[in-house]
Amino acid sequence: MTATTPPALTDLLHAAVTAVGGVEREGQVAMAQAVQAAVEDQSHLLVQAGTGTGKSLGYLVPALAHGEPVVVATATLALQRQLVERDLPRTVQALKPLLRREPQYAMLKGRSNYLCLHRLHEGVPQDDEDGLFDPFEAAAPTSKLGKDLLRLRDWADETETGDRDGLSPGVSDRAWSQVSVTSRECLGATKCAYGAECFAEAARERAKLADVVVTNHALLAIDAIEGAPVLPGHEVLIVDEAHELVSRVTGVATGELSPIGVNRAVKRAAKLVNEKAADALMSAGEGFERVMELALPGRLEEIPEDLGYTLAALRDACRLVITALGETRDRSVQDEDVVRKQALASVEHVHEVAERLVQGSDFDVVWCDRHDRFGASLRVAPLNVSGLLREKLFTDRSVVLTSATLKLGGDFNGVAASLGLSPEGAAAAEGEEEPPPWKGIDVGSPFDYRRQGILYVARHLSQPGRDAGRADMLDELAELIEAAGGRTLGLFSSMRGAQAAAEAMRGRLEHPVLLQGEETLGELIRTFAEDARTCLFGTLSLWQGVDVPGVNCQLVVMDRIPFPRPDDPLMSARQKAVEERGGNGFMAVAATHAALLMAQGAGRLVRASGDRGVVAVLDPRLATARYGGFLRSSMPEFWYTNDRNQVRKSLAAIDAAAGRPASAGSGSSGSAGGGEPAANPDQPAESVEAP
Repeated sequence: MTATTPPALTDLLHAAVTAVGGVEREGQVAMAQAVQAAVEDQSHLLVQAGTGTGKSLGYLVPALAHGEPVVVATATLALQRQLVERDLPRTVQALKPLLRREPQYAMLKGRSNYLCLHRLHEGVPQDDEDGLFDPFEAAAPTSKLGKDLLRLRDWADETETGDRDGLSPGVSDRAWSQVSVTSRECLGATKCAYGAECFAEAARERAKLADVVVTNHALLAIDAIEGAPVLPGHEVLIVDEAHELVSRVTGVATGELSPIGVNRAVKRAAKLVNEKAADALMSAGEGFERVMELALPGRLEEIPEDLGYTLAALRDACRLVITALGETRDRSVQDEDVVRKQALASVEHVHEVAERLVQGSDFDVVWCDRHDRFGASLRVAPLNVSGLLREKLFTDRSVVLTSATLKLGGDFNGVAASLGLSPEGAAAAEGEEEPPPWKGIDVGSPFDYRRQGILYVARHLSQPGRDAGRADMLDELAELIEAAGGRTLGLFSSMRGAQAAAEAMRGRLEHPVLLQGEETLGELIRTFAEDARTCLFGTLSLWQGVDVPGVNCQLVVMDRIPFPRPDDPLMSARQKAVEERGGNGFMAVAATHAALLMAQGAGRLVRASGDRGVVAVLDPRLATARYGGFLRSSMPEFWYTNDRNQVRKSLAAIDAAAGRPASAGSGSSGSAGGGEPAANPDQPAESVEAP
């Protein structure tokens, strides 16, 4: 190889896989080659890469070899940490001799994720301090909040990054808010006395110099939507866990207006503006609070007249206060720049959401939420983010989107449509702009799903209704857990259902049953992974967030098909919009939502090449309804049956073959580094008794 000849991608991949102690796989090689081609062609790519493929290296190696800035956006903290703390350090060192340079990498998050030295040393405005310390003895904390703040002060002297995720154990959101600021509240590096030492600014500077910047979906959405660049310039964007992107972008684009938030804005601004402006905002805030006391939860297809008047008054009062904040200064207020910045941030937020609600848009959905503790609030979200993503995401760069679940119902078109992409190969209609071209590939999985797992649908059960405690379903669940000897992850469509099932199983079975919400999620998963006889029940975060390979998770149960709730304002509005355009709203929205969750949930079973087990769906509609085939085709290709006796025998055989309970470290998904799982790959397929 000469100095001018770049190293072959296969050589780079081999070096990286070896460095992380893995084994190359066909799917990983195919993915890396497809990513490299997309980067070189400046085209767009959707890659479905099953668990165990080693997809992280499948995109990191061509990204590092590219030589120009690449942004990698992920949905979860766990994957961000894995990339920055494990995969990238090893991969960079492995590629350095071949590339003859040392690629740089960095992590970048939103400003509020970093400790603010100004807040830490100068304190927060008095209305936010909330009695952290005894006024007579400032060093003595009077509450857990005070203790957390003292610990944060100690940590500030030790941390190199100021990143909240580097603090272990963590602190509450309330405590963290005392030492952090949003981008709107920040004074700016040039005006802040601590600007030269700022953790957030340092992270931005590192990102500007990096070849690969790891960030999250939320910051990517802010960068795309708000038009104020927060990410460094880049030619290539790689979105991992891409099945989450639409949800995260929707969250960023959703506005909320509550009496609590309005009152906070009033309190912060009152000291800084003239009496006329302060009184106007206070009066408008009180009017808004009175109206919201009577508001009923649900979608507002039209803003009621009284609410409309109140929102207009609130908007106008905010505008008056914003103008006054720019004209007046109160020298008697200590550190006024900080107080003013915080007040302006609060008032501007109220103004923007109120203005959006007053203006109204056919492309927005408005609804009222009511919380037992926090009262009522108004929310406004985009009816659809596909147009936004199409315009903001797929221009001026190559985009690669990857996940283990991008093909729903057998093709990529459903996910592509949600991202603003036309069906693969489709041409633009007359008079329309040509859609961004893209390609979809499925590189498969190294696991033999038909030999490693069974998909069992309990066709004989009654159909789910509103009652969370279906008697026949609970009987079936108890029998399955008994046959499996515990080892069960229970995925429920509602917390009410999970609680009812946990209570029933605790009364019937000797196996321990853990329930989401009774302990931190991390602690629950750790306990579940350490005790094979334990069961873990929960809702949404368990459908996508559990990675327990080996014998400790050999039965995954779904109580029902996880369709969105019929009274979900945003999902029902999206479904109605599809129907009004002549489409099938149920399939495009509700069934697609359920298919994605079921694919993710079923993926909890086989995490290593030696894993064996059963995914049991206790909802007969998966076998009997017309949409059942669409949902099943979105899941891993397990051997499929409705035979309850066969499944019980298989579970008993798996339990017997597992022997004594294994430790949590008995297997590895290998999904990140491409490593061969440590679980025994020679365990006979007959252990699941599948033909």
